[in-house]
Amino acid sequence: MMVEHRPGLTAAAHALLLVGLAIVAMPVWMTFVAATQPPGALVSPPTPFLPGGHGLENLRLALTQGMERAGGVPVATMLLNSLVMALGITVGKIAISLLSAYAIVYFRFRFKMVVFWLIFVTLMLPVEVRILPTFEVISALGMLDSYAGLTVPLIASATATFLFRQFFLTVPEEYLEAARMDGAGPWRFFRDILLPLSRTNIAALFVILFIYGWNQYLWPLIVTTEEDLYTIVMGINRMVTVSDEEPNWPVVMATALLSMIPPVVVIALMQRFFVKGLIDSEK
Repeated sequence: MMVEHRPGLTAAAHALLLVGLAIVAMPVWMTFVAATQPPGALVSPPTPFLPGGHGLENLRLALTQGMERAGGVPVATMLLNSLVMALGITVGKIAISLLSAYAIVYFRFRFKMVVFWLIFVTLMLPVEVRILPTFEVISALGMLDSYAGLTVPLIASATATFLFRQFFLTVPEEYLEAARMDGAGPWRFFRDILLPLSRTNIAALFVILFIYGWNQYLWPLIVTTEEDLYTIVMGINRMVTVSDEEPNWPVVMATALLSMIPPVVVIALMQRFFVKGLIDSEK
C-alpha cells in the first residue's frame, strides 16, 4: 500500500511542528534576552525581545563573583557542586542497581524474591517521606556539609534495579552456559558479557539520573549549611528570594542559562544511546 503524498498535509504538519518548537523555545529565548540586559532593564515594562549588550558582563559577574544575596558564592563553584552531586548520584545508582539486579537474577539464595520486592516497595518512599530519619543518620555519621552527605543517601534506586533485572531476564541462557564452559567466574561473566550488553540501558539511565541529580533541591537545602557547598538550584532560589531588595534579574537569568548547559551537553552526547536504550533490546 503506497502512502499518498499530500503537500497540504505535509505543510500543515511542518507548521504544527514549528508552532510547537516556538512554544518550547520561547522561554529559553526570553531567558537569553534577559541575561543580556543591563541592571534594572527588566524591572519596568516593556519587556525586551531582542538581546542587549551586557551578556558577557553578566556571565562574568555570575561566574566569578556571584551575588551577595546568594552568599556571594560564584556560580562556577555552585556548578561544580551540582556536577559532583549529579555524577555521584548517577554513577552510584547505576553501579548499585547493576550489582543488585545481577545478584537477584543470577544467584540463588533464600527469600530472593522477598528481597527484590522489598527493594521495589521503596519506590513508595521518596526522599521527602524519609527525609527526617535520613537526616538523622547522615548527621550521626558526620556527613553533613560534605559531598558524601549530598550523594550517598540518594544513590539507591529501585527503578534502575527493576529495569536492569528485567533486561537481565531477557539475556539468553546460552551466554551463561558458554561462560561456564569457558571457565569464567561470576565477576568475569558480569564484566565481559552483561556490562557490554547493558551499555544502551546504562546510557539511557545515565541521562535520566543525571538530570534527577542535577535538579535536586530539597535534600541539598537540608544537608548543607556551608555556602561553598550550595548547588546551582539552591543558588538560583537564593538569588531570587533571600533579600527584600529587587533581584538583579539579568545576573539571575545568566545563572539560569549556565545551569542549563551541563544537562543539555549530557543529552546531546548521549542522545543516540538514550533513544536506543529506550526502544531497543540489543543482544
